[in-house]
Amino acid sequence: MSLLPEVKKHYGKLKFFIGGEWVDPQSPAVQEDRNPATDEVIAEFAEATKEEARAAVEAAHRGFQEWREVAMRERARMLFDMRAKFEEHLDELTRILTQDHGRTIGEATGSLRRVIENIESACSAIYGLAKQNEHMDQLASGIDQYLIWEPLGAFLIVTPGNIPMHAWSSFVPYALAAGCTVVVSPSRQDPVAAEAICRVAQEVGFPPGAINLVHGGRNINKEILAQPEIKGVGFIGSNRGGHDLFEQCGKLGKTSSVNGNGKNYLVVMPDADLDSGIEWMLRAAFGMCGQRCLGMDNVVIIGDIYDEVKSRLTEAAAAMKLGYGLDEDTENGPMTTQAGKEKVIQWIEGALSEGAKMVLDGRAPKVEGYPNGYFLGPTILEEVDVDMTMAKEEAFGPAVGLIRGTSLDEAIEWINTKTNLGHSACIMTASGRSARKFTKEVNVGNVGVNVGVAQPFAFFPLGSRRESFVGTAKSRMASMRMFMDEKTVTQRWV
Repeated sequence: MSLLPEVKKHYGKLKFFIGGEWVDPQSPAVQEDRNPATDEVIAEFAEATKEEARAAVEAAHRGFQEWREVAMRERARMLFDMRAKFEEHLDELTRILTQDHGRTIGEATGSLRRVIENIESACSAIYGLAKQNEHMDQLASGIDQYLIWEPLGAFLIVTPGNIPMHAWSSFVPYALAAGCTVVVSPSRQDPVAAEAICRVAQEVGFPPGAINLVHGGRNINKEILAQPEIKGVGFIGSNRGGHDLFEQCGKLGKTSSVNGNGKNYLVVMPDADLDSGIEWMLRAAFGMCGQRCLGMDNVVIIGDIYDEVKSRLTEAAAAMKLGYGLDEDTENGPMTTQAGKEKVIQWIEGALSEGAKMVLDGRAPKVEGYPNGYFLGPTILEEVDVDMTMAKEEAFGPAVGLIRGTSLDEAIEWINTKTNLGHSACIMTASGRSARKFTKEVNVGNVGVNVGVAQPFAFFPLGSRRESFVGTAKSRMASMRMFMDEKTVTQRWV
């Protein structure tokens, strides 16, 4: 295997995309974007001013007046063209994502495949709109009635640092399919990836204002959402930021899809196939360096297989190769930011102070050739109690706690009562009875059976529950319900 070349060593000072034009930010204050594997600066960017945010909103509003009138078949053609553009630029985008985020090239390729699936799903959603329209003749004497769906307008889309491209595709293609326009406000953690995906999408030739991009933060997001032309928000990120925007939507009467934090359980039953299951656990707990909202950091082991699971998982995790994700031999890359690394270390140290015991310590790995990277190795803790803080708060890093369980009923109770979060839960078992019971009784939105990550395909919604989701509609295909509204027409012609 080889070290793949970077697309660029440095991407310069990033621009905003407003009204079909790439424009220089007005603010002289810039922030640095760093490669997490090397700590080298790869770009500079500035946050939008209120005036620039307003300009992006106005452009999206003007763009909506044109885009909503584009014929359905033409919108579909352009989305199919967008799919082709992402296939054309797949290799380039995966390398940019690896360089900017830190994940491995294999993980980046998987993420871009998800992007393409979402675009395909949005294409199918356009034609699916025809099935949503309902018509009844002679509902009353001489009266016909029918239902139509109409696009609402311009939307704010906020994407997180852990899945900057995948999250973009969970909303933007669907908004465009519905006839809406967007102002995208990406995370400050990986802005190069956000600009790259916008540039590829715009190669299709969408009307000016259909897609807009500004860099900002919570204050700018609130400023954009407050504008009367913005009809709602699609958000993936932290509960803190998302619930603030949801509250703002409630006050302003706007629609929303807010997807937040998770605290996910993996239950390993005594009859689980560990030959495959250890590999599933490995990717669920440590893939993407643990920065995955559907990843698992509570592993409940039922019965007398605890020591075997612990031994085999520890051996496999300790053997994972850390390094730059552009090295095709790398199995785990760095954390995306130094601050994120430090937060995970604090989580681990907090767990130890609560009484958890260290099984595998990844806090200070030595990664040959990358002494300045934000690396954490896989970390495994045991003697974890479900009432510990660490068992309730998301690690969001490559750290997992092993929990001894006595029964499936007990594990289900823990999942349903020990956290207010409801992203996902998985079970590994050979028993259809156990799997069915688990699937029906766990109060989460995404359930996995003999998988480590309960990741729905694009044409299914991300079904999170409880405090992990608030809003009008789930993301992906289900977001069409957020971007459109119903109108009934009653008419008499006789």
